Amino acid sequence: MRASKTLDVLSILPVLQCRACRSAAFFTQQTFSLYHRFSNYHPSKRIFTAATPSQSPSTLGSAPIISYRIGASFSAKGRRFDSKKNVFTFNAQAQMTSEQEVFTGRPNSGQDAFFVSRAGNSNSVAFGVADGVGGWADQGIDSADFSHGLCQRMAKVARELHSPDKKDLWPQYILGNAYQEIVREGNIDGGGSTACVATGDDEGNFKVANLGDSGFIHFRLNAVHHFSNPQTHAFNTPFQLSVIPPKVLALSRIFGGKQLSDSPEDSNDSSHEVRHGDVLMFATDGVWDNLTPRELLKIVSRQMTGFHAWKTGEKGTTVSERIHDLTQEGGIPKQYENNLQTLLAVNIIGEAKAASMNTKRDGPFAKEVQKFYPHENYHGGKVDDVCVIVAIVVRNE
Repeated sequence: MRASKTLDVLSILPVLQCRACRSAAFFTQQTFSLYHRFSNYHPSKRIFTAATPSQSPSTLGSAPIISYRIGASFSAKGRRFDSKKNVFTFNAQAQMTSEQEVFTGRPNSGQDAFFVSRAGNSNSVAFGVADGVGGWADQGIDSADFSHGLCQRMAKVARELHSPDKKDLWPQYILGNAYQEIVREGNIDGGGSTACVATGDDEGNFKVANLGDSGFIHFRLNAVHHFSNPQTHAFNTPFQLSVIPPKVLALSRIFGGKQLSDSPEDSNDSSHEVRHGDVLMFATDGVWDNLTPRELLKIVSRQMTGFHAWKTGEKGTTVSERIHDLTQEGGIPKQYENNLQTLLAVNIIGEAKAASMNTKRDGPFAKEVQKFYPHENYHGGKVDDVCVIVAIVVRNE
């Protein structure tokens, strides 16, 4: 059985068999009028209009109430994880270039991609992960071009926001306009990707748009406060944004499959209030297919309590004052993962990589296969690209 995700459920071609689940292959349908449909997408109104620039009381010239200390780590399928190189830390105080926000040279993360960016000229941030759908390889297409291109454009859209009002700081706006740019430019021949995108302001208002089977989890004081649910059409067939090459469209028309389409507005939207000491983790399915929320909580709690960012006393678990120093550059005396958020990301990637190659322990993906396809006799982990962003919420002193 091949573990690559299949394409979107849009056209059923009975003569093409999906080796991942031994059922009819699924293809997305995309008309090239999508540019008009997604032009200047604005989800708060569910229509596509330009966001109106407005003045926000929270600007770079004023002190933000809270900040998001962000670290990322990643590793490509079949490659050794290098914790010295496969890391990234976002410095919100620095003037970031596109090369710093997104690895424009493409990190060693395979079809997984990510971005981190300031949102316009405010103290707000935007970040997210995208996972290229591997099933496109059957058509000779590497979805890495799509997922990395999507993240680069999301960073660009976020940077170009003009002093957004907090009510207008919607991640769907970023996702929709980035996708619209890909379709309009026409430089990517084909491919598909999931996406999980977030925006957060300096008052703790945090919004998420999740499309497909990437996702996020919100930890608070040794507990899972919230986690997202995946969006799938069928087993191992996530919701996805796609660019469809003409030859695939032609096959779809020949065999008369029913045509559907996933778009940015199909994403699950949620709004949250984050607090001082919260940990937010965004990851591609290479993490979720190998580690459960309980196991992820154990990893996060071990580091947060071990470094005394969370402390337990008579009043229960609380946030320690040390969290300010631990999340600064050099806050942890390690040569590479020198702050707590990056150390958390590295630990999660390391655990996910180890679980993916463990043939004796059935992870979440193996248990799903056993439920839907018991005859496959699938055991162990799922080897895949992995990518994680960790943000620790810190109230400024």
